[in-house]
Amino acid sequence: MCGIGMLTLTGNNISMDVFGPVADNANGIGEMAHLGKGARQILSDLDAVGNTTKAITKGIAIGSAVVAAISLFNAYITDIALLVHQTYEQIASSLSISYPNVFIGLLIGGAIPFLFSSLTIRAVGRAAFLIVYEVRAQLADPNVWSGKKLPDYAKVVAICTTAAQKELVRPGLLAILAPLLVGFLLKKEALGGFLAGMILSGQLLAVFMSNAGGAWDNAKKLIEDGVYGGKGSEAHKAAVTGDTVGDPLKDTAGPALNPLIKVMNMVALLAIPIIVRYENNPWAFFGSIVVTVGLVMLVLYDPKSVHQEAASK
Repeated sequence: MCGIGMLTLTGNNISMDVFGPVADNANGIGEMAHLGKGARQILSDLDAVGNTTKAITKGIAIGSAVVAAISLFNAYITDIALLVHQTYEQIASSLSISYPNVFIGLLIGGAIPFLFSSLTIRAVGRAAFLIVYEVRAQLADPNVWSGKKLPDYAKVVAICTTAAQKELVRPGLLAILAPLLVGFLLKKEALGGFLAGMILSGQLLAVFMSNAGGAWDNAKKLIEDGVYGGKGSEAHKAAVTGDTVGDPLKDTAGPALNPLIKVMNMVALLAIPIIVRYENNPWAFFGSIVVTVGLVMLVLYDPKSVHQEAASK
């Protein structure tokens, strides 16, 4: 009923969420069009309000994801009870953190959202550098500066879309394979602890990122209004750095934790019959070890630096 109650706010949430990017784009258009100071100030204030509304809606979305995850977690216990022909209470008591496997699963689950967020934040950084390099290369053409030739906008958009698809591979594999590997290596009880730890740290981290990112963005706008020295001051330079970190936090890593929580719970729920069936199978155990090593290498592998790639071009 709590989840249904939160869903009744969907229309309001969408309206508040849409307001943010609309105000942001209007502010950017106003800056490029060199509007008057009064108009720019109004647009900047609306952009600041939009950052706040986006943070609120993301918090509500994360809250609904946690409610759904708790329901799925309860379904996970119920499914195990049906598969092993035990009562709900017996399975629930086996998920106590006093058992080493459950505690280890809890620790792994609590660490996954941090690893997932680091992958998404680094992905944004790599894509952003490629765009900056492409813009610099195009602006090196004097015809673009003089207005005789239009920039190649399509190439920049292509960099964004290509990076968005390629960079999804590693976080996606992590979201799907992590619960499977924990289940096969440490058995179903550890997977229950894994889900609990992932839900707990994931929702806290997501709310923190959404709020911190919006706060850093608004802090930059406040300084640009003349507080702490205004534009060009050391405070403004620090605020720009904070906003550069805050943007991937509030627009990428934070919202991405919402589907991560749901996907991992769904994967665990769908895979639990297979895990229960093969949890004592040595071939499944050793196969999971091989896949785990491969996943760790894929996640930790640092591809050729985009700086080196750009320099080589």
